[in-house]
Amino acid sequence: MTEDGRLKILQQNTKNIRNLCILAHVDHGKTTIADSLIASNGIISQRLAGKLRYLDNLTQEKARGITMKSSAISLHHRYGGEDFLLNLIDSPGHVDFSGEVSTAVRLCDGSYVVVDVVEGVCPQTVTVLQQAWTEHIKPTLILNKCDRLITEMKLSPDEAYVHLQRVLEQVNSKVGELHSSKVMEKGYNSFTPASSTGGSSQKPTEDKFDEDGKAYYDWSSGLDLEENDDSNLYFSPEKGNVAFASASDGWGFRVSTFASLYQSKMGIRKDVLQKTLWGDYHLNTKAKQIQKGAYEKGKRPLFVTFILESIWNVYKAVLLQRNNDKIDQIVTSLKLKIAPRDARSTDYRVHLFAVFNAWIPIASALLDMACEILPSPLDLSSEKINSLLCSGVTSIEQLPRETQALTSAFRACSGGEDDPVIVYVSKMISVLPDHISCNKHRPLTDAEIERRRDAARLRNQQKLSVNFNPELTQELGPRLEGEEDEAKEKEKEVFVAFCRVFSGRIEPGKQIFVLGPRHDPRTIATQERSTHGVNVHVGKVALGATYLLMGHDLELVPSIPAGNICGVGGLQDLIQKSATISDTLFCPPFHGMAHWQTPVLRVAVEPSNPIEIPRLIMGMKLLNQADPCVETSVLETGELVLCTSGEVHLERCLEDLKTRFSKIDIKVSPPLVSFRETIIAPPKVDKLNEVISSGDGDMSDQFHHTITTPDKVMTFTIQAYSLPEEFVNFISDNVNALKCLVNSTLFAGSTTHTPAPIDDHTGFKIEEFKLFLEEYLEGIPVDECIEKIMCFGPHKNGPNILINNIPGYDRPVIWPRSDSENRDLSTLWDFEGSVIRGFELAVSSGPLCEEPMSAVAFVLSEWTGAIDYREKEVRPVSGQIVSTVKECCRQSFLKQPCRLMVAMYQCEIQATAEVLGRVYGVLAKRHGRVLSEELKEGSGTFLIAAVLPVAESLGFAEEIRKKTSGFAMPQLVFSHWETLQEDPFWVPTTEEELAHFGELGDSGNIAHDYMMAARKRKGLSTDEQIVVSGEKQRTLKKNK
Repeated sequence: MTEDGRLKILQQNTKNIRNLCILAHVDHGKTTIADSLIASNGIISQRLAGKLRYLDNLTQEKARGITMKSSAISLHHRYGGEDFLLNLIDSPGHVDFSGEVSTAVRLCDGSYVVVDVVEGVCPQTVTVLQQAWTEHIKPTLILNKCDRLITEMKLSPDEAYVHLQRVLEQVNSKVGELHSSKVMEKGYNSFTPASSTGGSSQKPTEDKFDEDGKAYYDWSSGLDLEENDDSNLYFSPEKGNVAFASASDGWGFRVSTFASLYQSKMGIRKDVLQKTLWGDYHLNTKAKQIQKGAYEKGKRPLFVTFILESIWNVYKAVLLQRNNDKIDQIVTSLKLKIAPRDARSTDYRVHLFAVFNAWIPIASALLDMACEILPSPLDLSSEKINSLLCSGVTSIEQLPRETQALTSAFRACSGGEDDPVIVYVSKMISVLPDHISCNKHRPLTDAEIERRRDAARLRNQQKLSVNFNPELTQELGPRLEGEEDEAKEKEKEVFVAFCRVFSGRIEPGKQIFVLGPRHDPRTIATQERSTHGVNVHVGKVALGATYLLMGHDLELVPSIPAGNICGVGGLQDLIQKSATISDTLFCPPFHGMAHWQTPVLRVAVEPSNPIEIPRLIMGMKLLNQADPCVETSVLETGELVLCTSGEVHLERCLEDLKTRFSKIDIKVSPPLVSFRETIIAPPKVDKLNEVISSGDGDMSDQFHHTITTPDKVMTFTIQAYSLPEEFVNFISDNVNALKCLVNSTLFAGSTTHTPAPIDDHTGFKIEEFKLFLEEYLEGIPVDECIEKIMCFGPHKNGPNILINNIPGYDRPVIWPRSDSENRDLSTLWDFEGSVIRGFELAVSSGPLCEEPMSAVAFVLSEWTGAIDYREKEVRPVSGQIVSTVKECCRQSFLKQPCRLMVAMYQCEIQATAEVLGRVYGVLAKRHGRVLSEELKEGSGTFLIAAVLPVAESLGFAEEIRKKTSGFAMPQLVFSHWETLQEDPFWVPTTEEELAHFGELGDSGNIAHDYMMAARKRKGLSTDEQIVVSGEKQRTLKKNK
């Protein structure tokens, strides 16, 4: 039986399926480990492991030596007398491709977390641990590149053991932080409101008092200590979830590996050795017992004596201090079989690889760990099921009974013909038709060879013939044209859905529904079957071919049962990036994936030849579908914009756009940097730190702005207030609750639409959201401000609010109420939609440089003249209200101290002491700010944490590598939006300011420079002067 045939049979045994991915920081050895595992199945040679990079398919991946796309492959392994199927996904480690990691983690039940023992825990290591924690998958740890402790750091076995303990503690500390944050969140939620109808919080327990009589809150109350036990979360070698490896040298082991080797030699049970080989245990040779307290007694731990010493001896004999006699002794004592050509190789690394691969092969240790430790698809936890099927504001119990019944099939992972089909597509992958098994070149039959021979002989006779026969050439012409068309078809990209079957069985031709993210089974349950066809959030399609993923090759299979990761064709017209597919409409769409890297680097692209614009637009659509991290859009100016996660991601997207999707030459603009516009409280000191006098009397009226519609009928008065930075963070963290609130009250008062139903769980989340939001609105001088919110913006869920403070206008509140109120709405209700639309337009493009506003509250305090419209029946009026309110909001914004907000990267730089000064110089040149600097223990490398404006980041990595000769490696991750303290409109006015800053005041106003650059790019007016000091100048032409 072939390997592919065996894998197809193993797909039916769900209990022995393992879905896992490899997670790590960049250059920590993920792809080399993947090559070693693939070589164990005979797909590639053991000699090419780590060199071939089998799962790296793109040209850019091979050129840069990093993984940029998540690729899957199915492997077979025999463990404990049973056959296992392992669906392995190799994910990128570079921070720019965190979105690819999210698509891999969503489909898996477990993972390998790889850590370089020399570099230790790096920024991306923490990120992948958070991703694994968020998706509720079980991680195992691989401490890789242990050979560097010998060859580079020159550590002794005892020093290496201490170093390994330190790295393991670093990883476990990050896991502990994740667990403690979860426990604190549970404790925090234990005293949140329990009723969705009231606005008061409930106190779960009584206050306790210390010895001084002061009250304090007991955080341990209300928590189930058994449920929050973290003893099983940490990595520990004796538990079998930690492996030590050197993928480049082909060896790897767990503690159980050496426990099995020494079991017969020492006469000690395997389970005893597995618990004592790691830790403070030593062997008492006199008593022939394993005792605790090795460090206290000055003894060497068992891990050093029986494991590290043996590995160090092999390195000394083969690589460091070449000794053929010692090598022969080691090979004989371990009973190893080494190929003669490997033993005679002049490359000592080849000989070393052969010895270790015969003794402790890395593939066996890692695959055994996956089969033993990682869960099967049958072991899905209730927590993971709830996180997949429910958003943060709903629960399983609040869904219809038909939907709740699906959870049993989901948990059982049943793959029968009659079981409901539930599949999640994490991304769309583009492949060439040649990589599909049915399109691969196959051996020609004898008849085909004869036919081609006759055609070639006929063409040669025509060329040699004196009487040329054009009719024969015409007969052969169509066949040649057909071959050209066939060649063009083979160059077209084919889109395949990268997915996992959670329930049921899929096969080609099966009719299924593609469920959009806004599909709600609660509304479907109340509708008739005849209305299903008009649901705009649901599409129906017949499945295409089903594939077994084997790296860059796709093998056709007749069907895929539950529990497997696979590829499905025929979905490219309905799925853009990710989706849930099912054969029942009562299946809820899966909760969206968390992308840890926000696309902030934007560029405009255009074809070199304007006539090729349609090809560029089509290429950008294909790129947007093929890459889960990229975003494409068309600006109002007509620019085609590409938004990427970082500089490396941008280069790869541009290369794909040129060579794969549009296949044309394109021009790329400088980065289109995004900004935010905001206001702050009036400053108390000027730029020279002198107190600003506020003047006499009430100054609040100067911040109001009143404006009248063009027909002089309606009048609006609006004032802008600044909101704290915590408000913006709170809105972004609770966007799901805000969207649910908007959906439930969006059509309030409408006779043609009904609000989405709100269950008790959703109502609780909304009431909790309301309770904490009230704290951030205390600075706005409006009574019962929380009850007077008209809407959020932009897009009805942004970090800006419009507040109704009109005397006598009692509009319906946005918060859902348990009692049905019948309000006598005034005339203003008829025109409120236009007011909200004007507010939306204002906060979407501010007055500074047409960028969105952030953390601004607009209070509508006066609105007169609406009754005149109803009496006079003046039409149209909506456009006048929209434009007037928009302009009123913008002018009230300008009356406050305006500021720009810039996107900031969090920059992690690893550098040696010799180049620290150059690193600081590059950061200062690009307006960066150093936050911390610490020396990594046990090495001479400094870890620098800094923040850098995204506007200054293009070319930063290349410049810092050039300045430091490659001794500094930066990692840029989007961090936050930061408010610039400079006033973009500031000019020196007092004598002191003129003396200090000069008459022009042009000594580096970054905010003004950013604002003018954005306005100039958008074609807005600027204060740029072509002639600064115009004078009469004489002509230089001489009179003849």
